[in-house]
Amino acid sequence: MTQKIALVTGAARGIGLATSKLFIEQGWKVAMIDRDGDELTQATSAMTDGKAFIFDVSVPQQVDQMIDDVLSEFGRIDAVINNAGVADFLPVEETSFATWRRIMETNLDGVFLVSQAAIPALKETKGAIVNIGSISGLRASTLRVAYGTSKAAVIHMTKQQAAELGEYGIRANCVCPGPVKTKLAMAVHSTDIISAYLDAMPLGRYGTENEIAEVILFLCSDKASFVTGQTIATDGGFESTGVGLPALRK
Repeated sequence: MTQKIALVTGAARGIGLATSKLFIEQGWKVAMIDRDGDELTQATSAMTDGKAFIFDVSVPQQVDQMIDDVLSEFGRIDAVINNAGVADFLPVEETSFATWRRIMETNLDGVFLVSQAAIPALKETKGAIVNIGSISGLRASTLRVAYGTSKAAVIHMTKQQAAELGEYGIRANCVCPGPVKTKLAMAVHSTDIISAYLDAMPLGRYGTENEIAEVILFLCSDKASFVTGQTIATDGGFESTGVGLPALRK
């Protein structure tokens, strides 16, 4: 039985790293992509089935070389997980065009470039694309004019990919994480922010990186063979309920 290959961007930390580890546990090999070479090298140092590829997904020439290198190493690509992303949380009037473009280059352009470059390989394997959106792409929030807009565009791009690539057997879906208990989130979320999130989510807790990874793995697996063009909010119910009314639940 041919071993499957996943390509994961933004794999040096967080959801990307958790996803890479879960795929490896399930018998896949993983091409782990990140532009932070030091962090990526450290993350992959003890892995036998995860290989580091240091590239910036926002640069077209690097993306082309990345795909060539991954195919040279593994010979095939069965799944592409577009996870690489950046964020700056600023008011609309304080968001410079340079900041806007920096976020779009990675969060939106990177998804387009990597997916497009991988299409020939995915045609061969009838593979899957999973784009990582965000709850911020499904509902508006303060300080996220660039980040939220980039993720909303990724959600629609996923539908375009599903519509156009289905005839080749390629599936495309989008996972939209809600508040996730990452090191970065815990460092920047104040007690008031955490309390507000918990009040707004029916499950009343942050998610974990591994819980997001489990959904990604499912969408890349044969168990999801008839699932395409879908946006799955993996968010403890945050998006579905709108405004949290914890007093009414008690």
